[in-house]
Parts: sequence; C-alpha cells; structure tokens
Amino acid sequence: MDPPKQFPILRLPFLAMEEVFKAMHPIEIINLSMICKRAIAITKQMSFCPKYFIRLCIDETLVIEMHGTNRLVSCTYLMTSDKQMDGKIEEYGNVYITRSVYKYSTDPIEEWKQLSKHILEIFKKLTIDVLTLHMDALVDQNISIIDFLRTNVKSVDLCYLFQWEEENDVDDHAAYLLSNLKVNNELNFYVNIKNDNFNGKIPKNLKELHILNSQWIGYEKLLEIDCEHVSLRDNQISNEEWNMFLKKWIAMETHLNLEFLELGFKDSEEFKALVLHDIPHEVVDEGVKRNLIIFPDETDEINGGIDIRRIDGKTGTFFVQCNVFSMSVN
Repeated sequence: MDPPKQFPILRLPFLAMEEVFKAMHPIEIINLSMICKRAIAITKQMSFCPKYFIRLCIDETLVIEMHGTNRLVSCTYLMTSDKQMDGKIEEYGNVYITRSVYKYSTDPIEEWKQLSKHILEIFKKLTIDVLTLHMDALVDQNISIIDFLRTNVKSVDLCYLFQWEEENDVDDHAAYLLSNLKVNNELNFYVNIKNDNFNGKIPKNLKELHILNSQWIGYEKLLEIDCEHVSLRDNQISNEEWNMFLKKWIAMETHLNLEFLELGFKDSEEFKALVLHDIPHEVVDEGVKRNLIIFPDETDEINGGIDIRRIDGKTGTFFVQCNVFSMSVN
C-alpha cells in the first residue's frame, strides 16, 4: 500500500485554508507556523487568531496557556529542565479538554521568552489576557522577565502578583513591574511589602483593585487610586483620614467612578462614632432589603445599612457581609 500523500495546507485557497486553521487547536497552529516563513506569514493573516486567550505564568515552572475561540480546548506549554519530560503530553477532560505539552530546554527561562514572543507575534496579541507572576519564585530573573514583558507586550488585562514566602523581600521588583507594565482591568496584589513607604505605582482606570496586605496604602495613596471596585485589607488609613476621604467623595472631589469599596472596619457602630460623627448619614432599618453592587456587574440583596449621599444624588451604603465592612455606590 502506498503511503498517504501529504495534504498541501499552505497551497489551498485562503478561505479554505482558514477553515483548516479554525479546526486546529492552538498548539497545532503554533507547530505549523514554525515550518517556514510562509507558514508564519499565513498564520498572521488568520483573522480569528487575535481573539485567542493568552495567559502567561511565571513560577518555578514557566507556563504559556492558550484557549481557542470556543474555549473548549485549553492548550498549555510547560517549560522543563528535565529532558525525560520533553514532548510529554497530558490531557484531561471530556467536553472541556485541557492539553499540556512539556518542552525541554537547558535554559527554560530563555526558551519561555522566545516561545512567548513567537506566540504573541503569530496571534497578533498586543495585550495578554492574564499574567500570573510569583515574585519570589525566580527572584534573580525578575527584572529580566519584566523587561521582556515591557518590550513585547503593550498591556495586561488581568494581573496577579503573588509571593510564596512572606519573609522574601521583593519590594523593589514589585515596584519595577508596576512602573513598567500597563494593567487595563484588574490588579490582584498579594505581595507582602516590607517597606511602609513602598512607592508602588497603582494603575489608573481599573475595574478592580485587590490589595491583600495594604499596610503601604495611606491617605495620599488612597486619593491616587482610580478604580471602580477597591479592596484594601490591613491598610494604614486612620479614622480621621477616612472621614476626610468620605467628605471629598461627597463633594465629588475624588473617586468619581467608585462603585464598591472594602474598608477595614469590623463594626458599624464603631464606624459611625469614629468616622461618620460629623457626616450626615441615615441608618436604614434591617427589614429594608435592597440590591447593592458587591462585584463588578453583580448585585446582592442587602438588609439595612448606613447611607451617605453625594452632591449629585448618588448614595453610598455601608454594610457588613461575610465579616467584611464595605461601601456600595448606587
């Protein structure tokens, strides 16, 4: 029996070729693009490729994750220095499939950079959908990795910054990343900052900002925040400063786009006495139920609360939910 003939994908009419590309999962497209310069050029012409989801993860294992337009197949490259793992494929799921491919290199970080750059180029991605960076996983390489991102990526939609061990000092690297990478929608900052005078640059026009250990957030830094949904745990803002902040918010002098704010208080009576003592407010009966914003594009039914009113008529309602004291703007 004669061997099967090779299928000349790159010689098909463009519309037919595009349909073949659509049937491939992301790793197949990447492998095809590496055949020759013509394959790279054709891949870049595919109109659906920029719609692919890209996530980069920097940990002890470096990861590149991709989802096709139907999100049914997740394809992941994992960089490894274990030669026995090279080319190994792991696959899970039935309807939603997760496919992982291990890629061996004597220099996994450089290999990750080169492959990331190639993927971003052929998929014409100027913005990464998700960036996850464990700041103390590859400390000696942090600046190099951040410089790579700054050079090859215009912005990041969703950014997670972690660290594994609290005692590790990564303040300078965290500040360098915030100064050199544009975050569009959401920043989750879970780094344990050692210096209370840490001068991290908080991105502007965010949808969400979550800072777990926010001891470095004082009054002046609070006024710099420009975000719709703000969570500041363990901040250093005093009662008097919260009072000044709310007066500025009522006068429409700050945080005009604020929709939700988590504060560090535990008790509403304490908050009324220490913060709202000279601010007009209304205590709403616990029997009154209202739908209030608790997450972006999500509301929940809340009983009672304490209302303050902005000069344009918008209401800020303070309430406790799941032991968290918050303000929702409606």
